[in-house]
Amino acid sequence: MSNNQRGFTLIEILIVVVILAIIASIALPNYQEFVRKGNRTEAKSALLEAAQALERYYSVNGTYLSGSALPSVYKTSVPPGSNALYTIAVVGTPSADAYTLQASRAGKMAGDPCGNFRISHTGVKSLDGASKTLAECW
Repeated sequence: MSNNQRGFTLIEILIVVVILAIIASIALPNYQEFVRKGNRTEAKSALLEAAQALERYYSVNGTYLSGSALPSVYKTSVPPGSNALYTIAVVGTPSADAYTLQASRAGKMAGDPCGNFRISHTGVKSLDGASKTLAECW
């Protein structure tokens, strides 16, 4: 009588599960940071596009203002819609020849260590509420 057994032992299955858990514990944080980095890039891009739109408006009208506020020539959320990860708005009171825009964290990005991105009319980039440096985030 031949007693050939097929299958895996409990120890072999547990070893595979442990290996998969270790791989997942390394891969998941890296993936999450990759997604956050992509969201930051999208916010910075939208902020730069907003600054360019305001510069175009300024070159045509000689002022950044439309009435007493900045004109609506740029998108105000990234991505557009109800699930925004960043909202773009003016910081402080804009003048005819100066403004500062800020992309503020919202939704899933609320706790992001890069904070809120800012850009001024002169192109000066800065962060607000960040635990990382400007070089790490911009």
